[in-house]
Amino acid sequence: MAAQPGSATLGNLNSRGAETMISVTRRSVAAPMLAMVLLGLTVPAAGGRDISPLEVARKSVVTVLPVWSGRPANLAEPEGSGVVIGDGRTIVTADHVLGPVQDQVPVLVRDDDGTSYPARVIARHKASDLAVLQIDKSLPAIAVRAGTPGIGDEVCAIGNAFGVGLSVSCGRVSAVNRAGVGFNAIEDFIQTDAAVNPGMSGGALVDMQGRFTGMLSAIFTKQSDANIGVNFAVDARLVHVIADALASTGQFVPARTGVLLRAVPPSGEAGRQGVLVVKIVPGLPGDKSGLRAGDIVYLANGRRIRKPQDWLSVMAGRQAGDQVELSGRREDKPVQWIMNE
Repeated sequence: MAAQPGSATLGNLNSRGAETMISVTRRSVAAPMLAMVLLGLTVPAAGGRDISPLEVARKSVVTVLPVWSGRPANLAEPEGSGVVIGDGRTIVTADHVLGPVQDQVPVLVRDDDGTSYPARVIARHKASDLAVLQIDKSLPAIAVRAGTPGIGDEVCAIGNAFGVGLSVSCGRVSAVNRAGVGFNAIEDFIQTDAAVNPGMSGGALVDMQGRFTGMLSAIFTKQSDANIGVNFAVDARLVHVIADALASTGQFVPARTGVLLRAVPPSGEAGRQGVLVVKIVPGLPGDKSGLRAGDIVYLANGRRIRKPQDWLSVMAGRQAGDQVELSGRREDKPVQWIMNE
């Protein structure tokens, strides 16, 4: 879909070119991998040269190659990217790299040394734009950062920009916990100004120790599908939760909270942003926490809740046994709630 002159567009970074461009004004919207290791600093290499953490991380990023039958590759972005996780045979990538679900195309992955392997598509999850692949060869699994980075932290993007090969570009974290941007139904994005371009979808956003911080997903563009410094990666925590579920059960279904919400204040009115509880389903976690219709929620586990998409992001990223601490107001008085499974 071509962008209208002067309009902002959202572009996923896959191998399908213009099909992935969407106008902002038109959208509102296998075994568990576990065993994720936290790594340290430089590693001695043969020949006396130290390998930087970023070089180590790059060995855990692969090129993803859907084998399109009867369809020419898009020359600007013929390939995608993926990240090796867990047992070294599991790869997470962006679902849109694989094309429409009904295509079910064969997939190859190519490692940092240039060797290609056939990959099995274990499961796909369109709502979060995540997919899990598996190969028989064990590759180096990426180290994983514990926790979301801070605004201004240095990060690097590793991926296969424009299909010319894996490369590293660095910048800073511009924002965290972005939801409701308009790419996916479930979003928890880290925003970065590290250069990200078509072909890097499914690649890794890492910190300066080479630890996995997020999966490259999308770029915000204006009239062209190229980097202008507003790029998005799915937070590693959400990747972990969804990929675990996809690898072990083949599906991911966010736990129901039984809470119907709408954003406040209404457009054009002054006031603090939050979500108004419109309806509570009896017997579900929202009801058990003590939430009631008319309550306003501002924070969930310390994260600002400005719209229903923020709530969905927090709830989707919960792991089994997690509780959520809520803060808000009831009849203009501060209230706190605890929501369990």
